[in-house]
Parts: sequence; C-alpha cells; structure tokens
Amino acid sequence: MFFARDCKTGSLFDKWDYMGPKRRKLPENSWAGLFRREILPELPVDKLAPSFHESFGRPTKEVYTTLGALIFQQMFNTTDDETVEQLAFNLQWHFALDLPGESDAVKYISPKTLWTMRRMLSEKELDTLLFAQVTDKLVKVFSVDTRNQRLDSVHITSNMRRLGRIGIFVRVITRFLLNLRRQHRDLFESLDVSYARRYLTREGQGAFSMVRPSESDRTLEQVASDLFDLVRRFAGCGNVTGMSSYKHLSRVLSEQCTVDSARDDDGRVAVKPAKEIRSDSLQNPSDPEAGYSGHKGQGYQAQIMETNCPSDGFREEKEGEKGLQLITYVAVEPAHKSDAGALLPALSSSTERGLAPGEVLADSPYGSDNNVVAAAERGVAVVSPLQGPKMDKTVTLADFSLSSGEEILRCPHGASPIKKVRRMKSSHVVFADDACHRCLLRPRCPVRPGKGGYWLRFDDKALRIARRRAHERSPAFLARYRFRAGIEGIFSALDRRTEVKRLRVRGMKAVRFCVTLKVLGLNIFRAAAVRSREDGGKTAATSGIARLIAGIGSLIRKTITQGYYVATFLSPNDGDCDPVALHAV
Repeated sequence: MFFARDCKTGSLFDKWDYMGPKRRKLPENSWAGLFRREILPELPVDKLAPSFHESFGRPTKEVYTTLGALIFQQMFNTTDDETVEQLAFNLQWHFALDLPGESDAVKYISPKTLWTMRRMLSEKELDTLLFAQVTDKLVKVFSVDTRNQRLDSVHITSNMRRLGRIGIFVRVITRFLLNLRRQHRDLFESLDVSYARRYLTREGQGAFSMVRPSESDRTLEQVASDLFDLVRRFAGCGNVTGMSSYKHLSRVLSEQCTVDSARDDDGRVAVKPAKEIRSDSLQNPSDPEAGYSGHKGQGYQAQIMETNCPSDGFREEKEGEKGLQLITYVAVEPAHKSDAGALLPALSSSTERGLAPGEVLADSPYGSDNNVVAAAERGVAVVSPLQGPKMDKTVTLADFSLSSGEEILRCPHGASPIKKVRRMKSSHVVFADDACHRCLLRPRCPVRPGKGGYWLRFDDKALRIARRRAHERSPAFLARYRFRAGIEGIFSALDRRTEVKRLRVRGMKAVRFCVTLKVLGLNIFRAAAVRSREDGGKTAATSGIARLIAGIGSLIRKTITQGYYVATFLSPNDGDCDPVALHAV
C-alpha cells in the first residue's frame, strides 16, 4: 500500500522548539531549513502512487522520507549504508524532512527500500520530473532571472573498467562462456576444451593481460577468430542468440571486425584498423550504453544549462537581489554524442517549463548555423563563436563591407560592385575588371573572373556566417561571450561537492538518476547560500499564518504544562465544531 504523510499542512505544535535559539538558527538558515519550507511539500510523491495497490499489501516506507533520503544521498555522495546511518542519526536530515518522533518507523530505512525506490524512480524517469518541479519552485521563490543562460557539457565516468581492444574481445568472450556454462551446460561441453583453458582460467586470463606490444596484433587476430567462431557456431540456436552476452559478441564482431566471407567453411575475419572504429562502439560489456569521446575518453556526458546573471550593465538588478544562478536543464547522454544536438532540446525543455532564455552563451559546437537559425525562430539569440580555423591570410566574405540589408557595399580593397544579381537563395556580385585586375589581394580573394567582370557568388548561409565572423571580431561580442567561462565554475563546484565526475553506478538509467539529483542538490546548496545572505544570519521569516499557529500552539502547550487546561482535539468535519476545545480541569 502507498503511505505518505501530509507535508503541505502546517503543524499546530512546533516539534523543534526544544532546541535553543542558537541551535535552532543553524539548521533553519542552512539547506535543511530551505528544503523543509520550500521543497519538501513539492516532492512529486503522487506520481508513485499508481505503482502500489490502494488497499492490499504492506504499507510502503513513508514516501516523503524516502524521496528526501535519495536526494540527500546524491547531494552528499553517500553510500547506501551511510545513507541509512545519516537518516537514523543526522539531526539536519531530520529537520529537513520534518520527521516526528524517534521511532524506527520514522527514522530508519533499509538498504533494500533504497534500492527498490531508486530503481522505480529511474525506470519511470521521475528523477527528471523531480528536478524540474523543485527547480521551478526555486526559480519562483527567488525570482530568478532566466533571460540570460549558458550551456555546456561535462564528462561523466561510470563505474566501469577502461578496456583496450584485446580486453574488450576477451571480456565479451569470457562473459558469454560463463553464461553458456550456467544456462546451457550441454552446449558448453560440446565446445573445444581450449576455449575454457584460454578464457576461464586464471593462467589464460593472465596471458592476455601481459601481451607484449610486438605481439598485440597477433593476439588480437586470435581472439577475433575465437569470437567469430563462437558467433557462427551458435547463430542458429534461438536459446543462445537471445542471451545478452551473445548479443555483445555479435556487436563486437560487427563493430571491430570485417568478415570476408559468410560461408561456414571459408569464413575469414579481419580486425578493422583502430581509426575505423566508431565512437559509439562497445566500450565494456558491463556498461554497453557508454560511449567514447576522442577528447575526454569513455563514459557519459551531462548537458547542463544554467542562468547567467551578469552585474555590469547587461541587466538591472533589483534592490536586495543577490543574483542567484540556478541550473535549469540537465540531460545525460553517451560520451560520443555531439554537443551540436543538445541546444534545441535544452530550449524546448526550458520553454515548456516557462524558463525560456532570451540569450544563450555556448561553445562553438552549439553555435552551428542550423542551431542559430532554429533558435532565432524561437526568439533566442545564441552567442557562440563559429567552428573552424580562422584564415588570416585569406580574404573571405566576412572581409567585405555589408549593409544592414545583407548586401555587399565594397570589397576589402574599397571597390564597389557594378552589378548585383539575386537568384532564389543565392546572390551574385560583379566587380569591374580594372578594379580587380590591379588589386594586390586578388590571389587571396574569393572573386573569380567571368563574363563582364569578376564574380563573387555566395548563398544566404555563407552570408550569415560572414556576418557572424565579422561580429566575432567586435568588442561587443567579446564583452558578451566572456561570461560563458563562468559555467566551468559550476562543473568544479558540482564535482567538489557531489563528485559527479566519478560515479559508483553504471548504465544509462542509473547514471542519469545520480547526475540529475546531484545537480538538483547543487541548486539547493546555492539557493540556501543566497537565502542565508539575504537573511543576514537571522532566522528565516515565516508567514503571518504560520506565526499565528505557532503562537496558539505555544499558548496551549503552556496552559497544559501549568495544569490549568486539558486540550481535546476534535474532528473538523462538522462545520459547527471547533478543531480545538479547551476544557478547564
């Protein structure tokens, strides 16, 4: 059964009034106080209710407590055992979750419950929903300005071993033989005993780990031949082809090898050169969804977009505003994915949540012409340098003087065109023969001799790129783009506080869950720091209703302590009945 307490209705009695004012101020002004007041009621516990029966079965662990513990686990990068201990004894965690009492039912959670709830959240992608709802709440509470944002990616390494090509072949063959022996013993015993001797014994495994560089090619050919023989031998066996380890065999064969012939007797396999291996190839059978980046290595990457609050004239700061910067978007993908495909999904997600930026600062991979045009159609300006080398010794279209109407006024030497022709999406500009014939820049100029003069041909895309390259040289571009480097500080803080770059899990779902909640934790830390500065070290102000309820509760508690009254709590279902009736002793 589904069990969740009511965290949205205030309590008449303050369960934390036993703490002195100085001790009470510490959790109240920290992340725990912010979580208790603003985030705890916003946790999407209702999304988990359909996974449990309404009346049958044992009640679940209190869902608000479980979700909070999973968030704190990623915030503080604790193991499952450490999470159980922190929930049992850490007063800050108790304050943040507003836990009543000291019973095991309230403050103890088993590791099995953590595993089950974590798997459920990752499979339903509720970690993404949790991040969106909590972040949207923080944006609303702190009135965060989302007009200026910046986007970049950070490399994530999952809990898998880095393998070379020989290691990949040996690992997939070993896993397949182990599974075959476990599930289909008769088929395993039909194999030649040399397979077991090479791949299932410590001596055989040690031989592959101590291969000399001069013998690596021969060893690679041997393991590739063994892999090809195993794939061909069991290709027609349906019970075997459905095994995940056999699918990894087939995948490695197609990615790493070239089969010269498909005949049973004459089939020959050749190992592909390393430069022909795709970046989305299998890196380790223990984490088949990981990719490879030639710049950063094996693993995953997280696309992160955060608000950018410059304070030097780009926007007017409100009185008392401290410029809270929050991460508004996070997406996890394999490391081989290009950054060019991350901009438009980030804009779509932020627009759906009402956090659409007016300007995005990003690296050159995000600033392709297609991305810039698509973002402009959504009302978003992308500030990004163009990719490719800057050809200083070559005259390009960016060196020509352009008008606001996207027409060429003069060449770099100062000559004006004598003719302009517009055809569909392309343009043709003609310069006089005498002007170009004597020009010293002609060997490096893109104009070409033609009928009636020297012709310069270009399309709309080339013109847009030329205008962007010309704008990149201006001080205005440098003044705007320099704030992009600030996102590197976010990656540093994220790694220092949550160790996001090296995870204990592997697999896309598990990696996405951990990264998303770690990013959410950083948002909570940063919001709590801003709230602490705003309060100036004072206890956070509560609403008028909350103060009234606290005052009534204090009065009732005092009268009960002095023995003058007995408080009887009545059901408020009847409209004529008071919720609390005081009767004199």
